[in-house]
This record gives sequence, structure tokens and C-alpha cells, in this order.
Amino acid sequence: MKKPYVICHMMSSVDGRTLTEQWGQIKGRDSYEKTGSQHKADAWMCGRVTMERDFAGDEALHLKDPEAPISRADYIAESKAGSFAVAIDKDGKLNWRQSEIDGDHIISVLTEQVADKYLNHLQQTGISYVFAGKTEIDFKLVLQKLRKLFNIKTLLLEGGGHLNGSMLNAGLIDELSFLHLPIADGTPGTPTLFEINKDLPKTGPTKLKLLSVKELKNDVLWLRYKVK
Repeated sequence: MKKPYVICHMMSSVDGRTLTEQWGQIKGRDSYEKTGSQHKADAWMCGRVTMERDFAGDEALHLKDPEAPISRADYIAESKAGSFAVAIDKDGKLNWRQSEIDGDHIISVLTEQVADKYLNHLQQTGISYVFAGKTEIDFKLVLQKLRKLFNIKTLLLEGGGHLNGSMLNAGLIDELSFLHLPIADGTPGTPTLFEINKDLPKTGPTKLKLLSVKELKNDVLWLRYKVK
């Protein structure tokens, strides 16, 4: 299968929890973007919850029905952007009001059950979208389309935990780039690096090979692993 090289790039507490906003102004958080940029990826990908929290609008959209039914064909608004932001949004809930995030062209990954009026909104906003299943996301198909339609060769996978877990469980992650912050969280019920849905057929544990360990400022450790 021809797909991008997938690097899961994440930051967590020493106990693997990833909700950084509850940690306050702990030093070292700025190392996430700095290390991520060193991978020189063509695109980055997040799940709906992460996109909704950090990037999409928080006001309801006023969607209009299109003049004619919209086919369930992939829509390419921009295929040659310098970089891409890929949003996993199977039900079409993200309130996008622009076609890019800090210059990265948005690609929305949908299922075929998304309403025509949402597809119309994406087209009118200039957002590309691809379909990856009828009611559930087929992540192998997602990666194939990202490579074929947008020539994405390296992709940063940046959570949340359920998206990471689905990709890991499907054997689609090539490398883990992991920033270990010097903080213990312990909050019960908060997501960790990898959360695999209980309804998915669980594969065995994923074995990793250590590539490098680097100590950064403020006692942050940057660990890189190759997936065996």
C-alpha cells in the first residue's frame, strides 16, 4: 500500500496523559512545536475533538441546502498546497469558517452519511474533503487517498488518543515521536497516548525500537521509536 510515512508526534505527562491544558504554565510545553517542525512533514492530522477544541469555530453554522444533490465523490479544492491540515470528522460536525489553519490547507475526512448541506458548506468555504467509508472511517483508505490525491509523503499524527489508538491498532504508524514532560498527572478518566475503542477487534501489542533519546530544556525528554 502506497501511503505517507506516519509519525505519531505527542506530548504527555510521565503517566501518559495528554490533556495539557490542565497542567497550567509548566515550562517545556513550547518544545512540542519546535520538535514537530524538525520532522519536516507535508501534513498533520488530528481527530474531531482536538480540532474542535483548538482550531474550528465554536458557533453553530447556518447551513444551506445545495441547489442540487451532491455526489459522494472526493472534492479537491487545493492539491498543491505547501502543507495540509487533515481533520478526521466522520459525521461532519466541525464548524470551519476558513480553508486553512496557519497557512495549512484543510482536508476534511468524512463518511458518506454526511449531509449534502455540510458538503456544500465545505465547497463554498474552499475546503477539500475525501470520503473514507459509509458510516465508519477506514484509515488505510484515508492514507491511500492522502498520498494519491495530495502527494503527502510524511504525515504527523497528533491525536487525540482515540485517533492514535485506531491508527496504531490498524498497523499504520511508522514512528513515535514522544515528548515526556516532567509532570505526573494522575487524573482518572483522562485520555492517554493510545486509546483503542473497545468495539474494535484488538490486535496484539505494538513493539517499538528505540531510535534516540534527547534531553531538552526544562527536563523534557524527547524519545523517538521506530515501529517494528
